[in-house]
Amino acid sequence: MIDLHCHLLPGIDDGPATMEESLALAKLAVANGITGAVVTPHIHIGRYDNTLDSIGVAYQQFKAELERQSIPLQLGMAAEVRIGFEMVQLVSNGQLPFLGVLSNNKVLLLEFPHSHIPPGSDKLMGWLLDRGICPMIAHPERNKTIIRELEKIVPFVEMGCHLQVTAGSVAGDFGQFAQECAFQMLKNRWVTILASDAHNIKSRPPALEPGRAAAAKIVGEDESWRLVQDTPSQISSFLQAQ
Repeated sequence: MIDLHCHLLPGIDDGPATMEESLALAKLAVANGITGAVVTPHIHIGRYDNTLDSIGVAYQQFKAELERQSIPLQLGMAAEVRIGFEMVQLVSNGQLPFLGVLSNNKVLLLEFPHSHIPPGSDKLMGWLLDRGICPMIAHPERNKTIIRELEKIVPFVEMGCHLQVTAGSVAGDFGQFAQECAFQMLKNRWVTILASDAHNIKSRPPALEPGRAAAAKIVGEDESWRLVQDTPSQISSFLQAQ
């Protein structure tokens, strides 16, 4: 399986603080059947002021350590970008890393605040789409506005945005409401991929299989594997599904 949203880099956001913790997460990911991962540290202006360069340095250090310790996790680099109009400048300057490509469009992992959908988000998504950049909305099933009113995500789906649902939400790890929202998105065939959004070993581990198995009861075995293997592999062509 391939995980396209996880926080494995040490000391760069609210994921692991040390290289030791990062390596423990990588080992757990492999033990959980994950063969490839794209690390996606936060870019959240004013909170996590990561840049393409700073992420790249941490990524190369982590990748080298994985190789040194012979941990068989293929690695890629992107970011989880908090939506905001400062993104326009970052995109224009080529300062945002992409998850990969799907249907000839670059894929950018974008995050809403957990509490709401900011006004003007649809216009910003349209601006990106007009430039061949397709937003992949991170964990929409955990957004409070969408939990209350599922139809709030419909305009984004209709304009062509992708949805990344957290595997743990499908498995029930984020509570009943997030799970029910994830179930409905799966039933509506809105979900492009499942990802772990791993942050730590205890409460946010790098695990996809429990969510995939739960999703299979809704969308079937074949589609559940596409969510964690085939489609992630298509997006990140440098990682091969095993």
